[in-house]
Amino acid sequence: MMRIGLFLLTNLAVLVVAGLILSLLGVGSYHGAGGLNLGNLLVFCLVFGMAGSFVSLFLSKWMALKTTGTELIDPNAPRNQAESWLLQEVAQLSQRAGIKMPDVGIFPSYQSNAFATGWNKNNALVSVSTGLLERMNQDELRAVLAHEIGHVANGDMVTLSLIQGVVNAFVMFFARIAGDFIDRNIFGRQDGEAPGIAYFAITMVLDIVFGILASAIVLWFSRHREYRADEAGAQLAGKEAMISALLRLQAESEMPDQMPKEMKAFAIAEGKEQGFSLAALFHTHPSIEQRVAALRQLNLP
Repeated sequence: MMRIGLFLLTNLAVLVVAGLILSLLGVGSYHGAGGLNLGNLLVFCLVFGMAGSFVSLFLSKWMALKTTGTELIDPNAPRNQAESWLLQEVAQLSQRAGIKMPDVGIFPSYQSNAFATGWNKNNALVSVSTGLLERMNQDELRAVLAHEIGHVANGDMVTLSLIQGVVNAFVMFFARIAGDFIDRNIFGRQDGEAPGIAYFAITMVLDIVFGILASAIVLWFSRHREYRADEAGAQLAGKEAMISALLRLQAESEMPDQMPKEMKAFAIAEGKEQGFSLAALFHTHPSIEQRVAALRQLNLP
């Protein structure tokens, strides 16, 4: 029920923000007597595509806290040695990476995992699972934290939102052009007639089809950023520690994936181990084997 509420709240925020922007820009309907107004359509799609991505980005910390059950550690009053150690390590790694220290939290999950999110590198959240704290040694934990700090320092959350927004815009744009063409040439809609149910049904189907195909672009970047975060983790915490942490995650790859769907792209691992296949084009993470192989090629201690 909470996830449904969060979904509805996010979409309501997108509609409000996009509506305000379109009003300020003076953009009217993209359907005219002579057909589609491509200028208005492009602006409409860009506003809605980018608004969706950036509303999600600005709400990302709050959404992560709600969906994962993360409990933030009070930096002034850690409750135990583990919390003190986490705060100390994140502070040191953040300083070395040249960013403001993120909020630090722990979320309940038997699976070893961690994530970073936030709307900019100086207002981020790094959270680790209880399972990760229980089963990884301090060198491996430090490497995982360094990996997440690497995501923050690289600005991955913002870049991913930009790419997702542009992809969303072009999916909407071409789906509506194709829907209008099919409605006119197959269903016989005449100039001056308002779009009928056929246009909206076709556009909805094309939004889904084009969206699935275009998601391969977004997910390629998601996989690419994991390699960069692994490299950052190796630089900050040591290559062998980063490799050891990944191999520890690999050993748990058959565990049920407990990370909420909304947070999978931000986790350190996708869950089940994935080899190369056509389906791998739609995975958020490369396989552990690929990541370890890339790390071994780095000229780092």
